[in-house]
Amino acid sequence: MTDLAIVIVSYNARADLEACLASLANHPPTTPHQIVVVDNASSDGSPAAVRTSWPHVTVIDAGGNLGFARATNLGIRATQSDLLLFLNSDTLVPPGAIDHLIEILRARPAVAAVGPRLVDAHGALEVSFGSMISPFVELWQKCLVHGHARQVPLLADLVERRARIERRVDWVSGACLLVRRAQAEAAGLLDERFFLYAEDVDFCATIRGQGGQILFTPAVEVLHHRGRSGSSAPASTAASYRRSQLAFYRKHHPAWHPVLRTYLRVRGKLPLGE
Repeated sequence: MTDLAIVIVSYNARADLEACLASLANHPPTTPHQIVVVDNASSDGSPAAVRTSWPHVTVIDAGGNLGFARATNLGIRATQSDLLLFLNSDTLVPPGAIDHLIEILRARPAVAAVGPRLVDAHGALEVSFGSMISPFVELWQKCLVHGHARQVPLLADLVERRARIERRVDWVSGACLLVRRAQAEAAGLLDERFFLYAEDVDFCATIRGQGGQILFTPAVEVLHHRGRSGSSAPASTAASYRRSQLAFYRKHHPAWHPVLRTYLRVRGKLPLGE
């Protein structure tokens, strides 16, 4: 049994995936580990490229586009490590980052999962942690994200200050999330009702409900080219986001679900079949 399994889900992201794997190969974690790539029926030659260039990486063909949650669960079930790292294919991991995350997690028995500070290629911060999603929290989170992106003084400063302090949070981004296998399995792994988006918030909520703590740490920084996989099919990506949003409210805030559904229908954003 290895100490760590790194699970990467990929969908038509060959260039990003190869860059991600290169960052791991050039500066591998000192912790004994294995890397599993779960490919969601990519048409860009990703599986063959990985098998050729990185023969030590396990490639699982999902057999279709299963979404993030189901594909991640496939990768988890194919491994037997004490720790699991969910890692997006559009990330680049700097030297020592994964080992540092592991050190932080192992030093704090009460912490079940930890996420790093995420930045883009220009070093700009990504809002990658927060409070449990609810209608008003979601609105506030969007204000923070857009305010930071537009450099609105008060909002941008608040986001930057919050991201400089290690803190317990309700969720951290699944783009780079280290979790103990025991807590992940106790949570039932990722809820496969979420095809894309919100599965990380839901997963962290389940872990917290079982008494585990979620930690954000700025002591580790990972580069994230956010949204690159979805950019090739923006319409289907937007529909997947809305379906996951509706599923999240149906599960966690059932009284708000019909309100959200009506709002999306009025705005012409209700996905087909909903």
